[in-house]
Parts: sequence; structure tokens; C-alpha cells
Amino acid sequence: MATITIRKINNTLYTSRKFCGWIFAILLLISCGRDGGSEEVKRSAYYWSTTFRMDSTKLNFIRDHGIQRLYVRYFDVVTDATEGAKPNATILFQDSLPEGVEIVPVVYILNECMTAGTEGLAEKIAKRVLQMNETHDVIGVKEVQIDCDWTLRTEKRFFSFLTEIRKILAEHDIQLSVTIRLHQLSGNVPPVDRGVLMMYNTGDFTDINCEKPILDIETAEPYLRYLEAYKLPLATAYPLYRWNIVFRGSHYIGIMHGEDDLPTLSGDSIVVREPTLDEVLEARKRIGALRPDANDETILYELNDYNITRFNQNDYEKIFAR
Repeated sequence: MATITIRKINNTLYTSRKFCGWIFAILLLISCGRDGGSEEVKRSAYYWSTTFRMDSTKLNFIRDHGIQRLYVRYFDVVTDATEGAKPNATILFQDSLPEGVEIVPVVYILNECMTAGTEGLAEKIAKRVLQMNETHDVIGVKEVQIDCDWTLRTEKRFFSFLTEIRKILAEHDIQLSVTIRLHQLSGNVPPVDRGVLMMYNTGDFTDINCEKPILDIETAEPYLRYLEAYKLPLATAYPLYRWNIVFRGSHYIGIMHGEDDLPTLSGDSIVVREPTLDEVLEARKRIGALRPDANDETILYELNDYNITRFNQNDYEKIFAR
């Protein structure tokens, strides 16, 4: 009798321990999924040009690296002395959109527009984006993104604008995201569904002595201390681009976007600034250490032929790797 009782107790203990072990394993998996990021990284890129062209270089890059989402700049919003805020530099679609790739329309708004008044602006922007989607057969849009370098001075009005446009887009089952610059991490969280951390433009490109104006992890560190506690779902964008900066002596003249778009004089200097692969990987590693979920979607800035041929194929895979 005693032996039978002991066996039953031992079986019960074994079953109880096994059950607890399964519960612990499940909780561990849930915790890793929440805090440690998902196993698969969503691969995305920005398309930031006034003309949408899909040549073989871009199409091959999208195919070879499994790009799932393109953030396409639709137009800018600028200020006019007589008209107030108005659209500018609207994209011209010359080629079809790549199949199987989600499109996120992006609208860049100059911060000055927030000081000029925003009455009716949310409705105008939402209507224009929806019309462009319909005109250019951009189907299945799930998200619209607003890009604006808002400041403490314009935050209240900008956040009010975001609340309004988010409500309008929600009526069409479309979410709203915003870009988050490093200096904005220490401020209030915008009223949107999610954000994209812009892990670039860390230095003063107008200073000839600033050697890493695009990406310098040491310069970014003071801002990154706010990242872990930032209460907004985030993706992160990393830079591939370069700047050809013209200086006259030590005086900043401008950035050359083409061979003849900025007049130069004899004696002017053209300084090339671009991040290395190691710098991009270091930045991504740092973000992953502080906020793993912010790398769940990794976005390259930006998709053009120079940027996507700078490194070899394995190098880009390193950027996207978990």
C-alpha cells in the first residue's frame, strides 16, 4: 500500500514538473518574440526620387534580397507666401510597381508648414495620396507615412495634424507612421501607429571638419539612451547614400546631386562623405542591443543604382541578417 502511494505521488510530481517545464518554455518563447525581435527581418527600402523608374539593377536587387516593402516619396509639402502650404516635387511614375512588394506612400512636410497654419491640411494630403493611389494603380496600401523634422516649437500643432490625418486614413483602413529623428527620441511620442527611426544625418554636413555627417555612432549615443524606453513600435532605416559636398575654403556651398547642378569655381573643394559597411553594421548592432524589435524591419535609404551597387551581395545580406 505504501509503495503504491509513493509511486502515485512521484508520477504526480513528474507530471507537474513536466507541465511547469512546458509553461516556462512557452513563456520564454513569448518573451523572446516580444523583447528579442522576430527571427525573420522584414526587408525594406526607401525610394526617394521625383521619377519612379524600375531598371534591371533595382529589380534584381529587390528580387535577390527579398525586398518586401518600398517607402515611396509621393510629394513634398512646402510653404508659399500667397497659397500657404502646398504640394511640390510630386513623383512621376514612369514604370510599373514591382510585383509582390508593398508600397507605403510617404509625404515629406517642411517644418515651416506647421508654423504657417494647418487648417484643412490633413484632409488635403490624405485626399491627394488616395487619388494618386487610384491614378497609378497602387493597390493594397496599408500605411501612409509622414516625414517631418518637427521641433518643440511646432510639436503641438504637428501632433494635432497627425491626429486628424490618422482619423481620416483609418476610415480607409490605412495606418499612419512617421519618421523619428534621433533628437526626437527625447521628446513626446507622436499620436501614430508606429515610427521609423532614421539612423543617419548624425553630424553637421556644412562643417568641413565633420568627417562623418551621415553616420557616426559616437555622435548618436547621447540620443540612443532614450531608445529603449521610447513607447512607440519602431522600424529602423540605415544609410547607403553619399554626399558630394562643395566647400569654398572652409565655407559650405552646397551638395552636388549631379555633375552640373551646382556651379563651382576654381579652387573649390568637393568632399565626399559616405558611411562604410562596418559603420552601418555597427549602428545596426547597437540598435539591436538597445531595442531588438527596432530591427524587425530594416530599411535601406535609399534605393538607387549607386547605393545598391556599393557593396557586394553578401554585404547587403549582412545588413539584413538577424
